[in-house]
Amino acid sequence: MMELLKILDYKFLELPLYKIILALLFLFFFLIIRKVFAVFILNFFRFLVRKTKNEFDDKLLHAIKEPIKFLFVIAGLYFFFYFLEVNNAVIKHILKGLLIFDVFWAIYNVINEFEENVYKLLGKFGKASKELASFTVKITKILVISIGVIALLQDWGINVTGFIASLGLGGLAFALAAKDTAANIFGGIAILTDNIFKLGEWVKIGNVEGIVEDIGIRTTKIRAFDKRLIIVPNATIANTSVENFSRRDKRRIMMRVGLVYGTPIDTIKKIVNDIREMLLSHPEIAKDESLLIYFDEFSDSSLSIFCYFFTNTAEWKEYLRIREDINLKIKEIVEKNGSSFAFPSNSIYFETPIIIEEVSKGCIG
Repeated sequence: MMELLKILDYKFLELPLYKIILALLFLFFFLIIRKVFAVFILNFFRFLVRKTKNEFDDKLLHAIKEPIKFLFVIAGLYFFFYFLEVNNAVIKHILKGLLIFDVFWAIYNVINEFEENVYKLLGKFGKASKELASFTVKITKILVISIGVIALLQDWGINVTGFIASLGLGGLAFALAAKDTAANIFGGIAILTDNIFKLGEWVKIGNVEGIVEDIGIRTTKIRAFDKRLIIVPNATIANTSVENFSRRDKRRIMMRVGLVYGTPIDTIKKIVNDIREMLLSHPEIAKDESLLIYFDEFSDSSLSIFCYFFTNTAEWKEYLRIREDINLKIKEIVEKNGSSFAFPSNSIYFETPIIIEEVSKGCIG
């Protein structure tokens, strides 16, 4: 027994061996408690929250379970250093920093879990959309991370405000560099609050055309029709005219039907009238929009009939199907009336000159 006590009193790095053993035991003890908590207590709480009708407690438990488990690690480290008699400021700041990190980790997880609830809540205000909710969540996450970092720096005695102010010209350069970022952020807010476009819509911004894939804090991602991903700064969008093709409820068809020049006047009138009646009776042509069918032009190679009308749908595939049907019906009308379509052609006329040959008899030249 005495020998055992002597061994325990043996000093290693100026610490009795029993204190080192106690420090390790407490560290392993809290790691074991963490495992017990994860297996038994968390499972018990999962069982309880599943009995409730709402999803709030389920999401809250899922959000905070990992940060709570990490608390046992922090507690284990605290007692580990306590028994090792390590009481310097660096260890205190590390332990406090881990605690601050754990708190903000829990807050960040809660925001992640309740993201869908934010969508539903903002959706009740009419103009708000999924994009606005997503933007709000992203801003909130950035704020949580920023506040967490500031809290950590302040704990280490770094005055963040004074640090930025002390940068002098560097701070001014930073502010100037951040100007574009701020412009992009406010541009993103303008896009969402004005409801300019949403995810999945077909838009044209300047020379960029495609489907909106993502509306971010600084940029908007647009997938071009050749599958290129184009990233446009939000400030550019806010200051550029935007064409939103997906917001159309109808699509326009504007074309010309060219008849051959040999078509008689009565036949032209009949063709124009038949095309107009066909469109007026067509179930997929908008009757509340302009419908203009007129023989209005003598083209270089044809008698041109101007056709201007709208389909009842804006969906691309349906629009093409309707347009095909209209084209076939117009061709049928033209052929039924005994005319045909003109095509670009050039006529060349040859003029034969009259040659007068004078024969001078008896004249030798």
